[in-house]
Amino acid sequence: MSLQFFEDFQPGESRTFGNYTLGEDEITDFAHDYDPQPFHIDNEAARNSIFGGLIASGWHTAAVMMQLFVENILQDCATVGSPGFDELRWHKPVRPGDTLHVEATCMDTRPSASRPEIGAVDYALKVHNQHDELVASVVYIVLLRRREQGHAQG
Repeated sequence: MSLQFFEDFQPGESRTFGNYTLGEDEITDFAHDYDPQPFHIDNEAARNSIFGGLIASGWHTAAVMMQLFVENILQDCATVGSPGFDELRWHKPVRPGDTLHVEATCMDTRPSASRPEIGAVDYALKVHNQHDELVASVVYIVLLRRREQGHAQG
């Protein structure tokens, strides 16, 4: 696939991708390193929590979402980074054995007012489990080089 630039994205375009299954060891390893709350790292504590069992950290779910987004969209883009994200939500717990996929919808595109060589693309990212239940969502802002500004195509 050729490198995609800012001009290649249109609001309303949507893609669904990914098939990532989280195992118990991966969930507890991530949580031990980054979010060591009892319901993420200890089966007994998790069973006695409001979740009734072990769940993945929301940050782990977000990391998987980002991995899938990079592998399926950003790796083929002239990206120059991101100023951040908005509206991050964890809608439903992710449990060991859940398989996640992402629905990515381009919401908006706008040229930068201060840097004419780039533009911003807003993506609504929705993470679903194997039952197509929404487990997480975010609006992610991607900065991309603009083709029309004469930049070399990678």
